[in-house]
Amino acid sequence: MTMQKIIRSMTFTALLAVLSVTLPERGVMSAPALAAGTVAVQRAATADAKVKALYDAEWAWRVKEFADPDDDMTARAGYLPHVDPASQRRRLDYWRGKLAALNAIPGNEIATEKINAAVFRTVLEAFVAQQKFRDYEAPFTSGGSFWASLAPRGGLDDEAAYRAYIDRMRDIPRYFDEQIANMRVGLKRGFTPPRVSIEGRETSITPFAVADADADNNPFFIPFREMPPGISVDDRAALRAAARIVIAKSVAPAYAQLLPFVRDQYIPHARTTLAADDLPDGRAYYEAKIREFTTLDLSPEQIHAIGVTEVARIDVDMHETMKKSGWKGDFPAFLTFLKTDPQFYAKTPYELIARSTYIANKINGQLKYTLGLLPRYRFTIRATPAAVAPFGTGGNGGLESCVMNTYNLPARPLYTLPALVLHECSPGHSLQAALALEGPNRPDLRKNTYFSGYGEGWGLYSEWLGIGMGIYETPYEEFGRETYEMWRAARLVVDTGIHRMGWTRQQAIDFLSSHTALSTHEVTTEVDRYISWPGQALAYKLGEMTIRRKRTEAETKLGAKFDQRWFNDTILGLGAVPLPVLEQQLEDWIVGGGKNPNTAISPATTADEEAALASFQAMLDGLGKRDKSAMTAQLLPGGSATLMREGKPAQMTFEALTDRLSRPGPETHEERIHDALVRVDGDVAVVWAPFEFFLDGKIDHCGRDVANLVRINGRWLVASIEDNGHTDCGQPK
Repeated sequence: MTMQKIIRSMTFTALLAVLSVTLPERGVMSAPALAAGTVAVQRAATADAKVKALYDAEWAWRVKEFADPDDDMTARAGYLPHVDPASQRRRLDYWRGKLAALNAIPGNEIATEKINAAVFRTVLEAFVAQQKFRDYEAPFTSGGSFWASLAPRGGLDDEAAYRAYIDRMRDIPRYFDEQIANMRVGLKRGFTPPRVSIEGRETSITPFAVADADADNNPFFIPFREMPPGISVDDRAALRAAARIVIAKSVAPAYAQLLPFVRDQYIPHARTTLAADDLPDGRAYYEAKIREFTTLDLSPEQIHAIGVTEVARIDVDMHETMKKSGWKGDFPAFLTFLKTDPQFYAKTPYELIARSTYIANKINGQLKYTLGLLPRYRFTIRATPAAVAPFGTGGNGGLESCVMNTYNLPARPLYTLPALVLHECSPGHSLQAALALEGPNRPDLRKNTYFSGYGEGWGLYSEWLGIGMGIYETPYEEFGRETYEMWRAARLVVDTGIHRMGWTRQQAIDFLSSHTALSTHEVTTEVDRYISWPGQALAYKLGEMTIRRKRTEAETKLGAKFDQRWFNDTILGLGAVPLPVLEQQLEDWIVGGGKNPNTAISPATTADEEAALASFQAMLDGLGKRDKSAMTAQLLPGGSATLMREGKPAQMTFEALTDRLSRPGPETHEERIHDALVRVDGDVAVVWAPFEFFLDGKIDHCGRDVANLVRINGRWLVASIEDNGHTDCGQPK
């Protein structure tokens, strides 16, 4: 592409952004200055074009290479990726080459692609590190595995998706053979999860080994029970028949072969040490994992100290909430009470799912006060798949569904359910994934990339948002929220304690048990997760602390201009980004005045609207000493209003309302508005405007106008007006 074409391909806004930096603000530019500005524009255009070409090419390559993009946002192909050593070395060479090419582009010349470049660089660095340390030789943890993630949770989109799925099932035997070969190499060099963290995990293989007449009960058959209506009856029958054959001849035998290897050879010979530091090149490996999951340059020692401080802070909050609940005993006894009293536990899986659905629906009613832009995509709530439920966490959120774990109900306290739904479902991961999918002006790389620090930080922040949304109904539920916050803070201590400071498994269990109301099952499952997955658990609290810190700064600097919807929209509008990028973007938002980041989506303010706003402001200026600060927001003209006259309703426009409240009548009439009272409750406001209407020197009409308003998308809209005046005042002027 020629330089002229590159410049023409840039948006007008992008060119202005470059010019605003490179050109003088006043006066006539000299020839050298003009030439320098032109060169700067050309360099920026070239740098941006190079960045875009790199990440577009890598993404296209990655989709073809893996056939399974993150978050299932791209249609999956009819094959599984190759994971053999030759393929892994080829990927390492490819990603190293892309990273070198990206780093060769001068960062100060990148203009419109700065965020994309930062995201791409962080992704490439993580990929290179994973390949360098040969993560693929230990392809499962205590809570996740390559074999349990191949079967979808529900139905697929269309016939083509089902045929591709059947083809993937045919590829499972080859895929498992390569995974087993890698695991053997990992065993030989001592690169495995700790044995204690994966004992018993082979039982999650068993359900997939079901074949023959029971193929319909195999988890791989689940999508064929929920086929969309667009597929004909005959095609459904044919697809189901093909699936049964593939499950019986390819899927089940592959799992049947995997089971004895994992059970009899791999787990018994896995390493007996716990720390990541004990792995080959372990200290560097652990620090690389911290960087991968948190996207921050923090040492294990720094993170441990942050965790100790947060644990102490949250512990004070938990003791205060315990007192509010009316508990008269000590803290350990309160934890025992919460962990054992039947009132806090569902009796059936349906009860837990139903309660989750109720909470999600309650959250839906508060989203308009929390976010300015809501997604169109919708998720459902399901039970965690039975094959993975025994080792799974309390719930997981995703684009298609938010799953709640109904296994071992006495280990699933209801008082933590509000925080869990907020985190996993809405406004947490499921809503977050939908906005990422629908987000405008982002390349596929950004729509399909997930950073734990950003994503899990938002999830934990969503739990905190639930306080202002009124989701926690009892002190027990508030204590449940604090338990979840403590859980994430304790991870900072436990993860670094295990992998850098020599903690034992029991030491970690005792620490988590004594500081939270998590059940014994949850505590042991979580500790085993931290043991087998170094660094991942650190992302939650560090991400949330970044968001909360910037929110506090925003509230302080913006004052009355702060609107949480615009703050939250700014975060979600970015899609997943490294935490330093998120922090810088929030800082830029604050400096820019905390504006609605989605104004381009909302209708522009018209001249008539500006005039109406000015008219309303004039009325506000005459209200006296009453509280009116929150009413200075924009109002939407043309809204439907009702004026009650002598008991009969009459329609009134917004413009008529402003006239009614702020302007005098005909020459022989005069209307005086006394001090009006403005009451604002969230996004609902009421204006009481006492008035006297004079005719020929006498009070002809007096009373009080009541205007009810609601705020929608940042603008006030008149909902109704009521005039309760009467005509027998009879007082002289």
